[in-house]
Amino acid sequence: MKTVRSSEEFIFDDQIEWETIGDGIKRKIMGYDDKILLAKVHFETGAVGSMHNHVHSQVTYVESGEYELTIGDVTKTIKTGDSFYIPSNVMHGATCTHEGMLIDVFSPIREDFLPKGQ
Repeated sequence: MKTVRSSEEFIFDDQIEWETIGDGIKRKIMGYDDKILLAKVHFETGAVGSMHNHVHSQVTYVESGEYELTIGDVTKTIKTGDSFYIPSNVMHGATCTHEGMLIDVFSPIREDFLPKGQ
């Protein structure tokens, strides 16, 4: 029988440290198991999430801020209250035009986001 790896059931924002992941970008992992992971990502104005791709499907909710988001060959402005979907292996990236927070959901889990040994 496979053991399912997961976060605690209750996750309190004030008990999680921010992890700096780029110039003007920081992240908190807010919950996961082997099938799904949720993360908060804070962007300062001007911060760039470089173009990249991954095997994971991604859905993101724009909690706050404004971003120039590119998915594949299409670039659009997204802002507070919007969301977007990125299929597996599609190139994407964002530039933050007004400071804000994104809520990312990945399936399956982003193993590369977890500290070693988790």
